[in-house]
Amino acid sequence: MTEDFHSGLVTLIGRPNVGKSTLLNRLVGQKVSIISPRPQTTRHRILGISNSEGAQVIYIDTPGIHSAKQKAINRYMNKAARASLEGVDCIVMLIAANGWHAEDELVLKEIKKQNIPAILAINKIDKLHGRDSLLPLIDISISKQGFAEVIPLSAQSGENVDRLQQSILPYLPVQPALYPEEQFTDKSDRFLISELVREQVFLTIGQEIPYAVAVEIEKLEDTKKLLRIEAIIWVEKDGQKSIIIGKGGAQLKVIGSRARSEIERLYNKRVYLNVWVKVRKGWSGNEQHLRTLGYDLDIK
Repeated sequence: MTEDFHSGLVTLIGRPNVGKSTLLNRLVGQKVSIISPRPQTTRHRILGISNSEGAQVIYIDTPGIHSAKQKAINRYMNKAARASLEGVDCIVMLIAANGWHAEDELVLKEIKKQNIPAILAINKIDKLHGRDSLLPLIDISISKQGFAEVIPLSAQSGENVDRLQQSILPYLPVQPALYPEEQFTDKSDRFLISELVREQVFLTIGQEIPYAVAVEIEKLEDTKKLLRIEAIIWVEKDGQKSIIIGKGGAQLKVIGSRARSEIERLYNKRVYLNVWVKVRKGWSGNEQHLRTLGYDLDIK
């Protein structure tokens, strides 16, 4: 390790569905955070660790800051996102290339409370039909003040992500790596597996099921050649359970098969996955239920 090795914490923050999780996975080079087209897919603070020859960057993926506060889970996600701004070395705020929105302004307001260098990443430039609107958006973003740099990029294609990585490094302290080189996240196997199952619920069911879906890993046995997993998909209503199971269990089989493939890809071994669907009425609005499902409600 060289004497000028940099290591530090960088928070990725933005409103829901601006591509924070896609960017995290791109930066780490590994699937750490699940992705779906639905806003608020990310519910927890997730660390993704990127190692290179001269640096270790610990990226923090956050739930999208949003205005909805009616349920305990919404309050938890906003609280988790705001807490992730404290004690870091650099902040990367993401907006979409289609322009600033009211919830972007909420995020910017939180960033301005911190005395921490902030970089603005204008994401999803690959979605633009032309780049004519990009320069005016950059000018508008610069006028917001407080950004050390404004970088247009595409987390999906990787365009300009290397520029973001280079821009972050000067803000990280010179110090040894904070995590072992082989570690790519702070999350447990149970957490990663539960998220991969939940991701397939979102991707398979589409818009039919609201966000009141959680996954709990009841049993996890790891042998040299096989991962044996027992998982529960929790919903809030009997009707939601019926939709996820599908006619003759067809929908649940698809979810289980796709989740198994993703888990095998992550762990590079065969997986036996058994999935049940159960009802826990009102879990997303009940703090006690949230705690039993792994939500850290003690975040300051």
